Amino acid sequence: MTMKQIIGIVLMMCLSGYLYAGDEQLLIQKGNKAYSLGNYQEAVQYFRNVTDRGLEAPELYYNLGNSYFKMNDFPAAILWYERAKRLDPSNEDIIFNLNVANTKISDKIEPLPEMFYQRWFRAVVQLASIDGWAKFGVILFIIGLFSGILYLASGILALRKIGFGVGIILIILALFSFLFSWSGYTRKQSTNEAIIFTPTITVKSSPDEKSTDLFVVHEGTKIILLDHIGNWYEIRIANGSVGWLPATVLEKI
Repeated sequence: MTMKQIIGIVLMMCLSGYLYAGDEQLLIQKGNKAYSLGNYQEAVQYFRNVTDRGLEAPELYYNLGNSYFKMNDFPAAILWYERAKRLDPSNEDIIFNLNVANTKISDKIEPLPEMFYQRWFRAVVQLASIDGWAKFGVILFIIGLFSGILYLASGILALRKIGFGVGIILIILALFSFLFSWSGYTRKQSTNEAIIFTPTITVKSSPDEKSTDLFVVHEGTKIILLDHIGNWYEIRIANGSVGWLPATVLEKI
């Protein structure tokens, strides 16, 4: 293959990617227009066409959640709000609409109390997005390096002390920022949460339809996935109760 052919292929790939992105943007615009006109089912079709291509964006997921909410499909609305929240955990509109959607479902499960440090850590991680924490960490790290340079280069004792102290503090804060970003990323990548999509389902004591009935959950309920055997998931609900459900009744967040 000649260099000219290679360049031609690269240019074609770049152009294809550009057109593909433009097509996605056009679909989103059509979805937004359909939503504004009250054609929520049509809006869902446009938005899902984009998500099916692998595009991830909190605004897109949020619009999908809103469309499903307008259609009174609250389990689907909760699913897409939760997915939007994973990408942008500090977005107040997403959090508010998710809370409203949760008031529309049957199950009002009281969650187990968390240790104070767990609440603190989760609250801090959700103050910014994954990218937001990462960018903040990079900025702090760069400023910390300049402070280190000031410490090494300055001949003035006071400036050396300032450079050293500020540099250490900024580097530590940068490491915490990277930790928060990494924590948000690992949570986003995990698929251990799901939403129930069956109006009423009985949780079993083992992965068998003939096993003992434990308790009942309803559509829209958020669950934690603990284990997977065949076509069954071991699940836990917010109050700590554990049991088994068939995979067909849930969709992963």
